[in-house]
Amino acid sequence: MSDATMDATTRMPAAASDLYRAVWRWHFYAGLFVLPFLITLAITGAAYLFRDEIDMIVHADIKRVAVQETAPLSPEQLVASAITAVPGRAVKYTDPAAPHVSAEITVAADDGRRMAVYVDPYRGNVLGARPDRSTVMWTVRYLHSLRYFGPVARGVIEIVGGWTILLVGTGIYLWWPRGRSGGVLSVRGDRRKRVFWRDTHAVTGIVVGGFIVFLAVTGMPWSQVWGGKVNEWANGHNFGYPSGVRVDVPMSGQRLTETAQTSWSLEQAQVPETLPPAEGATPIGLDAAVAEFDRLGLHAGYAVSLPSSPTGVYSGSVYPDDLSQQRVVHLDQYDGQPLLDMSYADYGPMGRWLEFGINTHMGQQFGLANQIVLLAVCAGVILLAVSAGMMWWKRRPSRSMGVPPMPRDKRVFRGLLAILAVGGILFPLTGASLLVMLGLDMLVRRLRGRDGLQPT
Repeated sequence: MSDATMDATTRMPAAASDLYRAVWRWHFYAGLFVLPFLITLAITGAAYLFRDEIDMIVHADIKRVAVQETAPLSPEQLVASAITAVPGRAVKYTDPAAPHVSAEITVAADDGRRMAVYVDPYRGNVLGARPDRSTVMWTVRYLHSLRYFGPVARGVIEIVGGWTILLVGTGIYLWWPRGRSGGVLSVRGDRRKRVFWRDTHAVTGIVVGGFIVFLAVTGMPWSQVWGGKVNEWANGHNFGYPSGVRVDVPMSGQRLTETAQTSWSLEQAQVPETLPPAEGATPIGLDAAVAEFDRLGLHAGYAVSLPSSPTGVYSGSVYPDDLSQQRVVHLDQYDGQPLLDMSYADYGPMGRWLEFGINTHMGQQFGLANQIVLLAVCAGVILLAVSAGMMWWKRRPSRSMGVPPMPRDKRVFRGLLAILAVGGILFPLTGASLLVMLGLDMLVRRLRGRDGLQPT
């Protein structure tokens, strides 16, 4: 991923030199658009890799408890404590993931707010309450996905993902040795010289480029258009439940993602309904539901969404680091029988591959090694951005952006544009942005009456 000097291009045959100029020009455009977003994604992504550790430190007063020798209180007792502190209706109970972790009860408060109430599972005292999903790591997650800025901003994620793949592909072409040894796997000069920053950019890019493409592709499922359409297509049958898990139970029309955090593959899944109860039937209660989830072997830390109507269900869901332990179980609220029991093994091939990619993207699949490798990649992305800026600064022409020159033979753009068109079809928003960028490039050149500036 280099910004090669003019000497390098003049030594090439004319056709190769023209292709080099065309690739370099689009590499520049891709970097100009993508790097500001990549820096933000790298910083927030690096923090989110250690979300559990950071949340336990920042919110230790409400999340951490002293382990007691006595047995924990029952879930219903913990819910009663939470409701006393924050009047309203309990909608979700989250089982403590470890002996030193508090229980979390989500309450639809009487004042209209949705609150997360943290309760000591041994003593039953309320440790604190805050708006649901307002911890520092939920804030980081929403910043990472641009969710705070609405659907249009979230669409930018898809555009950035497509341009990032273009950035890496053109960067590999520019990095290719072509008979030279310097700046391929070694860095020449010192930081006062442009060649140092060029080599730093090139070597860093070739080391982390594959990881960047992986993160771009596995981040696409969260994008506004591509992710939504692929999710709808992959889960559009049988209410989004994995293939082979058809059950003869009525569905409520409520999506699982509306009641609790869920995996990408189950975002379209609907929650089943309890059959209309017999006269005089009473719900089994939260304690019995939790006991059944424990008997069924749900991983510690699972969340239980409570029924909100006579035909509602107890929905237990958990998405731990170990993909094989992902599970969603819906219980009839009157007899406690499982209406639907799904795990990662029930997903179709596409769902399993996508969830594997997402789990790795989030630093979960391979434990601490996964976190450390992706942390290094995030640091590499920031170094790429810094070195690109330094490289541009040291060669910038006066009163110009320093856009790399147009090729002498414009026909070399045909093959490049064909490749860009394929990418645009795969990622529609990226394709639309490519057309906009191409149109702006042509307009600027016409207005200025000449091609882009020659580099110095």
